[in-house]
Amino acid sequence: MVGMIYSLPPQPPVTENTHLHPAGALTIGVEYRNVDPAALEETYADNEALLTELREASPDGGFTDEGVSIHVCGTDDGYEYLRFDLFDDKPHYHYIRREAEGSEVSNRVVEFDTVAGGSMLPWALERIRTRLAPMLIEAGGGYLVPLLDEALIASALDDVYQEADAVQRARARQGRSAG
Repeated sequence: MVGMIYSLPPQPPVTENTHLHPAGALTIGVEYRNVDPAALEETYADNEALLTELREASPDGGFTDEGVSIHVCGTDDGYEYLRFDLFDDKPHYHYIRREAEGSEVSNRVVEFDTVAGGSMLPWALERIRTRLAPMLIEAGGGYLVPLLDEALIASALDDVYQEADAVQRARARQGRSAG
């Protein structure tokens, strides 16, 4: 099994920053995220065990990164099963498994190799197009597999690509003009 497993769930999407793309049994969200140590500490402040795990897993100075996140959620329950973080410094993806409503989470984080895989955006969308069923099963969302509508997912992914690509291009232009 690849990746690191944490009981620490990923920081939840910020609703007002997340654009949702309905795809039948799934909803795919696109969010630009700027992750910093203070925000992470605030997210887990009410749970000492998770806060301790965060601190133990964080690099010196805390985890800081930014970029587009693609959230793959069940439409009916809103639960996020998969996340693709197209971050600048440490791109990665998540299998976010829970055994039952309200149970503890198993959050498997898999680093993405940009040398071998290139840009993570096309790679992530291709995984959703071609490997969604086994990935959902791995994340505990197997009940969704018979409900998947490939045409709805393909249409939503076209919109997801347009949005995520536009954000990435705008950020690249800002970086060039700032430097």
